[in-house]
Amino acid sequence: MSGTRSAPHAGPSPYLLIDAGNSRIKWALVAADGSRLHAGASNHHAAPDASSSDTAVGSIAPPAARGFADWSALPAPGSAWISNVAGAAVAQRIDAALDAHWPGLTRTVIRATRQQCGVTNSYTTPDALGSDRWAGMIGAHAAFPDEPLLIATFGTATTLEALRADGTFEGGLIAPGWTLMMRSLGEHTAQLPVLDAHNARGLIGAAQGEARSGASAGAGPAAGSSTLGPLFATDTKCSISAGCALAQAGLIERAWADLQDAWKMPVRLVVSGGAAAEVTAALKVPHTRHDALVLAGLALIAMQS
Repeated sequence: MSGTRSAPHAGPSPYLLIDAGNSRIKWALVAADGSRLHAGASNHHAAPDASSSDTAVGSIAPPAARGFADWSALPAPGSAWISNVAGAAVAQRIDAALDAHWPGLTRTVIRATRQQCGVTNSYTTPDALGSDRWAGMIGAHAAFPDEPLLIATFGTATTLEALRADGTFEGGLIAPGWTLMMRSLGEHTAQLPVLDAHNARGLIGAAQGEARSGASAGAGPAAGSSTLGPLFATDTKCSISAGCALAQAGLIERAWADLQDAWKMPVRLVVSGGAAAEVTAALKVPHTRHDALVLAGLALIAMQS
């Protein structure tokens, strides 16, 4: 787990922000004015930190708090603000870690509401919207005020949110994420390998490089098909990796084009998430990357509250 250090904190107690997604937990400690003091991240199934010990986390069982070993060096927060879409087990892990470091710390698990921090929720049942999507929209609206936005987040699921310039959330889309697409192919077909982000990263670039080198050498069919290098791979793993990345990119490009047609104005495409690098490499439309939308939204919710 990684963190950033700053000068000793003075003034009002900071906020501890926690974004628990389906694959990772990201956190940040921010001052009362929203400036970031410390930050870190942990995979749900990561090996325990070598620096943590039973003594460091008190009477809590080691797995409950070891993923948050960096918290032992933090100034005490005044409250914790949590977005958790990963379920009850992760909620228990977070609670155990908070209790180990700051017993009795006030904590708020956010839920989407009808209106908050300048964003209006058009979901039929407002609190059915994922808290990460809600906080992410609040963060995006603040980062790009008075702009119509399409927010694309590439995590375990790929989510899209159409957000008007006045902060009205018009609706969204949910699709399997890049890794989930690749895994589903391997798990539900007899002859395809199971790929995940760890062993699929770099396959698209490698396929493109091979296509380009073949073209420069004038190697028969490779030279004739060089312009199709990013689309058509010559081995199964590259075919899966590239095919699923292009499926993601195609969804985003279609949604972005349709939204601009519907709203009759330019729309900023904002992208984030663990698979953003792989998907944006295949995108052919302008986009802006912002990897801390949920934490930014949590900070605004905490400050407003």
